[in-house]
Amino acid sequence: MPPFVQLDYLYTPSKDVAADARYFTDVLGGKPIFRIEGMGARVAKIELTDGPPHVLLTDHLEGDQPILIYRVEDLEASMRALKKRGWKKAQTLEIPMGPCCSFTTPAGHRLAIYELTRPEVARHFDGRFDF
Repeated sequence: MPPFVQLDYLYTPSKDVAADARYFTDVLGGKPIFRIEGMGARVAKIELTDGPPHVLLTDHLEGDQPILIYRVEDLEASMRALKKRGWKKAQTLEIPMGPCCSFTTPAGHRLAIYELTRPEVARHFDGRFDF
């Protein structure tokens, strides 16, 4: 069994976050959750469905492919399980919701796994619209 619990976020590069957020809401009918600007970056969260995955549009992510961000129960245990299958660990980092490991598959797909250790943070920016 894979260690993944759920695909929570599509972390999506955008050249114009404001314009893309308008399209996702005005044309596609998504619900705007937040549009924040800080530390030289813009991020917008859009809900296209009642549940995950949520779309995060951002201008600070390099490349054209999104990062699929999956929640796992235990990050360390999940990384050990994946390593047994031939996976190679890449960059570990902290995201607002908890510890995370971001990696690219041999074919170039971008994924991340994270452990939800700070669930209250997920709603911290909800309702904030900086732009």
